[in-house]
Parts: sequence; C-alpha cells; structure tokens
Amino acid sequence: MAINNAYLNSVYEDLAARYAEQHEYLEAVNEVLETLVPVVESDPRLEKENIIGRIVEPERAIIFRVPWVDDQGKVQVNRGYRVQFNSAIGPYKGGLRFRDNVTLGMIKFLGFEQIFKNALTTLPMGGGKGGSDFDPKGKSDAEVMRFCQSFMTELFRHIGADTDVPAGDQGVGAREIGYLFGQYKRLKNEWTGVLTGKGLTYGGSLARTEATGYGLCYFTNAYLKANGQSFEGKKVVVSGSGNVAIYACQKATQLGGKVIAMYDSNGYIVDENGIDYKVMQVIKEQKRDRISTYVNYVPTAKYYEGCKGIWTVPADIYLPCATQNEIDAESARAIVANGAIGVFEGSNMPCTPEAISIIKGAGLLYSPGKASNAGGVATSGLEMSQNSERLSWSFEEVDGKLQGIMESIYNACADAAEKYGMPGDIQAGANIAGFLKVAEAMLAQGVC
Repeated sequence: MAINNAYLNSVYEDLAARYAEQHEYLEAVNEVLETLVPVVESDPRLEKENIIGRIVEPERAIIFRVPWVDDQGKVQVNRGYRVQFNSAIGPYKGGLRFRDNVTLGMIKFLGFEQIFKNALTTLPMGGGKGGSDFDPKGKSDAEVMRFCQSFMTELFRHIGADTDVPAGDQGVGAREIGYLFGQYKRLKNEWTGVLTGKGLTYGGSLARTEATGYGLCYFTNAYLKANGQSFEGKKVVVSGSGNVAIYACQKATQLGGKVIAMYDSNGYIVDENGIDYKVMQVIKEQKRDRISTYVNYVPTAKYYEGCKGIWTVPADIYLPCATQNEIDAESARAIVANGAIGVFEGSNMPCTPEAISIIKGAGLLYSPGKASNAGGVATSGLEMSQNSERLSWSFEEVDGKLQGIMESIYNACADAAEKYGMPGDIQAGANIAGFLKVAEAMLAQGVC
C-alpha cells in the first residue's frame, strides 16, 4: 500500500525491493511510516538528514552458527541472530527468542518495534532483538545448557552492559537466561548486568516476571479511564497462557475484571465464573501442562480444541498476549460483533493490518504492543539500574515505578496523537512519540 508522502513512500519501496521475503519486517515498517506523514511534513530536517532511511536499517545484524551436542552424542547446528537496530538513546535492548520458526526477517521486525517501545518507556535504551531457530521444547536441561553455552560463546563478543543488553522472549525463560549468563560470566571473567530477566539470587529484579502482564493492564486501565470506562465488572478474554497472559489475567482480575477465556497452542478454555489465575499458574508454571487440564481443577470450565474460536467468545475487553498475527480480519469482525470496548495488545503485533483497520473503523479502542506491552522492557530497564547501583528494590517499589511508566506512556501517546491532528488514535500516537525521541537524538549526533 502506497504511503501518502513521496519521501516515506520511496524509503519503503526501496526497503521492500531489497527485503521482499521479510514480510513481518516490512509490515512493521509500513505500519509505522504510515503514521509519520504529518511529522515528516512538519519538519524538513527529517528528510534532509534521511532520518527515516537510517532508522529502518539496523546498525548491525549478526548471524552465526550454533553447534551443540544432543544427549545421543550427535552434533546439531542451529542459526543464531542478533540485530542491533538503533543505539541513539542508549545501549541496544531487546529479548532473545528461541523457536523453530525464527528467521532474520522476524528478528528485524521485533527489533524495529523495540526501538519505539523502548523510547516510550523514557528509559535510556536503544532497540535490538535476537534469537535462534532452536526450540527448547522437548529438550533436556543438559541439551538446553549446551545450546545456550554455544550460543553465548559467539554472542558474548557483541554485547555488554553499556553496549547491548539482551533479555528473554519466547522460549527463553529463567532456565535459559541462567545458562546464558553463566557462560557470559565465565568467558568475560566479570559480573555485569549484561542480561536482564536474571534470577533473584544473581541480580534479577522483583516484579520482572509479572511486568509485561501487569503493565498491559496498567496501560489499558489508563486508556479505559480516559474514555470513561474501567475493568470493573467487565468480561475479559486473554489469549495465550505464558507469563504475559497469566499475569495479565491476575492484574485484570485484581482491577475488577472477570477473565472468562484463555488459550494455549492446542485449544482454549471458557469459564463464565471467571478463570482462576492461581490454577493457571500451577498448570503452566509448576506442572508445565496443557491448558486442557484446567477443567480437571475447575469443573465449571469448558475446553475447546483449536485457538481461533476464542475470539468468538463475547467479552468487553480483549487482551491478545500470544504471538504475532493471531487476530486476523475474521477474528476482528467477531470481536466487533461481540460489542467489545476495545483490543489492547499484550504481545508484539498480534493483530494483522486488516484486523486493526476493522477494529479502529468500528470505533473500538485499540493500543499497539509497542505501547501497551512495554512493561516488560521497562522493568528490564529498572533491573539494569539496580545492577548498576548494586541495589535491589522491593516488589512494591518496582511495581509502583512500572505503573507510573505505563500511565506516562499512555499520556505520551494520547498527547502526540492530539498534537499531530489524530486525537484518540493511540496507534499513531505511540509511533509518533517513540519516533520523535529517537529522531531528535539522531539529529543531534550527526550522520552515524
């Protein structure tokens, strides 16, 4: 789709010609550039210094092989990635994703989004992302350890507390972060806060596990309040069953909502009495079991095979917290037909462009993940601060800072949308507010 500005359109067309196979990355770039038209037209410096052309290309993309030995003694080889996208406002910051569908295009999409997400937190963090097509599922602890050690044996030379600070993402939890950190420490012979999401016994931050889910609800609550609504008495659907989904379920419940549906990759559960997040924690965090077993604990719940049907469950608030493009046009139409108030993204780009158009066109509230799921990286930034100061803050301190950050992100998005003639458009406001901070830093630092 052509962008209504010659400069922006030329940048995008050049990018699309060079990276035609990287669909997720191009989709993310297009979504941002479409909202920057009034910004570019109001400031000729952006085109003169080619800020857009520079911001859409990563400063560095590292690709490397990861050889490791499985439990049968066979040598396996995976591919590792680290895309260091933009360091204008701080060291690169972004998670590592270990899944068999990871590609360079996916990592570039996630890294590009991370630039603006990190800028919105107001913390000094640039944008980056990494990962591998290695899937920890079904692997023994020893296999995961050997893979992580091999992965870090190459990655360590490209990262550092003041250079690039990775974290966890899909497939990279406490176990993986521990193995990665241990190998980094061994190779560098130093203890620095080079990874976030660490265990509490070695520099991790309280509230980090809960941060993305809690932050999503803090942002959503601020957005709802600005529109005369709240979680109180509302039915909520949460997709996913990982950390983000479980703690979004917990916080939405604490704020007065009733979470009635959740899913994993096999199917979804519905309980009109409200899903017990404590039971979900037992199933997913302790037993690492399928969501279908929830009905064994709570007989009033019903289980349905497949995931897509969850969007047909009538609710007021939808919190997609699983993966990209999980809400397509058909699902968006179902959400609109259900009479929902809004859709607030808890994962990275869970709504397709067509779905977003339908949701916003119907007058529903909508927030992009770069704004509403920024709680995780915000708390990672707080972990970096604690590591630098050799301090450990209480859960309440971190949670209080997180809530303040998420509310300030909403206000920044709303203010930017209003300033550039798009009042109420939080998607545009998020892109503009994040972009402006990075662009000003790039302009100040010259061509680099």
